Amino acid sequence: MKYRNCFLIFVLVCALGACCSQPQTDAVLNAIVPHPASVEVLEDEAFLLDRSAALVYTGNGAVNSAEYLKDYLQEHYGLSLRKRGGRVVELQIVPDSAAVQGAYSLEVSPRKISIVGKNEPGLFYGVQTLLQLLPVAAVSGSEMSAGGDTGGEDGREIVGKKILVPAVKVVDAPAFEYRGMHLDVARHFMPVEFVKRYIDYLALHKLNYFHWHLTDDQGWRIESRKHPRLNEVGSYRDGTIIGLYPGTGVDSTRYGGYYTVEQMQEVVEYAARRYITIVPEIDLPGHCMAALATYPHLGTEDNAGVKPAITWGIYNKLNNVMAPSEEAFAFLEDVFGELMDIFPGEYIHIGADECCHRWWKESPKTQRFIKEHGLGDEKGLQKYFAQRVAAMVAARGRTAVGWDEMVDNGLAEGVAVMVWRGGQRWIPAADGGHKIIMTPNGRSYLNYKQRPDETRLAHMFRLVSLDTVYNFDPTPDTLSVSVLEHIIGGQGCIWTEYYATPSEVEYAVFPRMSAIAEVYWTREDLKDYKRFLAAMPVQFARYALWGVEDPCRYIFEKEDTLSSGAGALKVARTAEDGD
Repeated sequence: MKYRNCFLIFVLVCALGACCSQPQTDAVLNAIVPHPASVEVLEDEAFLLDRSAALVYTGNGAVNSAEYLKDYLQEHYGLSLRKRGGRVVELQIVPDSAAVQGAYSLEVSPRKISIVGKNEPGLFYGVQTLLQLLPVAAVSGSEMSAGGDTGGEDGREIVGKKILVPAVKVVDAPAFEYRGMHLDVARHFMPVEFVKRYIDYLALHKLNYFHWHLTDDQGWRIESRKHPRLNEVGSYRDGTIIGLYPGTGVDSTRYGGYYTVEQMQEVVEYAARRYITIVPEIDLPGHCMAALATYPHLGTEDNAGVKPAITWGIYNKLNNVMAPSEEAFAFLEDVFGELMDIFPGEYIHIGADECCHRWWKESPKTQRFIKEHGLGDEKGLQKYFAQRVAAMVAARGRTAVGWDEMVDNGLAEGVAVMVWRGGQRWIPAADGGHKIIMTPNGRSYLNYKQRPDETRLAHMFRLVSLDTVYNFDPTPDTLSVSVLEHIIGGQGCIWTEYYATPSEVEYAVFPRMSAIAEVYWTREDLKDYKRFLAAMPVQFARYALWGVEDPCRYIFEKEDTLSSGAGALKVARTAEDGD
């Protein structure tokens, strides 16, 4: 039967206890996404979280997580906790230099909720787990339990109610150090408030890197005070193709925008309070039409009349490559310098992908540069570009990241490789000591359609369903130890050619972002797709609580009933899940 909003909130009440009794075991276990390393349901009464409970914390390192918890409870539950009281929620950091970043424990008893972080991120992730143990709405009367049926479609009839937190013990830590999501704002510009909301979604999934794709052929989204014409010219295009590439026409609406320095600094601070590091990207030496529209002499044809692209599918069709020259490298030093002044994180993304060598081959001045510098050929030139920019990044104490085409051309020393093409091309880079970040497009690109009968705009040539994302193993045991030890994690990507608005982006990423979170947080031996599916009705209710208006509901359109202890939880299966 077709999924309805009311089905989003359907969880059998038999999976819950009454009043302050302990919620049913599987409902609690399924409530936490991504799934923790260890969770034990205790033989004890639930903790009653209401206005008589107190929030206590010790040390400056706990302040940020405490403020986040207070704000969340007030925003979503209309609940303010006291500074002291008989029943307490206690947050503390007990440093452990041997623990991974993000390790924590959580224990709930009738009189106390204790969250202990081994470090600041760990305390914050412990708070996220507590929030996932909270109900999304009322079961009956004035009390609620985790995973409970909601009282309304948007899960907001919970304000002013009493909250029952089940007695559990969680010991947890992430499987990977890098757990991320990407957002392309060059093809379609996203407002600052949505970028912040997107960062909130990452935080709620215990993700810790936000890859912000800020420049491409279709627009330059970073304010440049050294080169203001980049924003006057390169940040706006004359129109956008209509429909799927190559399009049924072009609209005539001038389109674009850019983020001011102050706005980007604000986003950096917002992310940092959620223990999220931003990885900003300026893409080069291909994908440069927005920059070349501003400064045509930096291209292979000095007077080519280049404009920011109004279409997609540029590679090998339109000349979007930068020509090598000292003036070009001075320009890149300026814009990367401005970028690193704003973004303090370790990783700076330099692109280095999809650079069509055809335009360099046809350019006399480029061929002279290759010969004069002894680069051999266009592959040598592409490596040279990456080396020059990676050196700029390294001079500021940062690490350059580039797409895996860098491996084809020879890697610059010290760069990290972001694997998007799949296959095994990247393995020599790992063997050579380079950090590897996984985002294979067939498993991690959330701009690809997620249902076989997709009617909305999407990249239609490939299906990346929820189970396809979930069942990806970034570190299979078929790889050697020397390769495995350099895979630091991975991310999901959302390229926005066909996602022009925040609600369209949300449709693309939910629920697949939840699967990405579990791929990189949860140990492979603890992953279980059926258990993950069983969590989805409650997870979708959380999406509604967070303000997600239109997640993809395909998984609910084919029903299956999975046994869940004493009760049953209705979930759906994708076409590929035939068990």
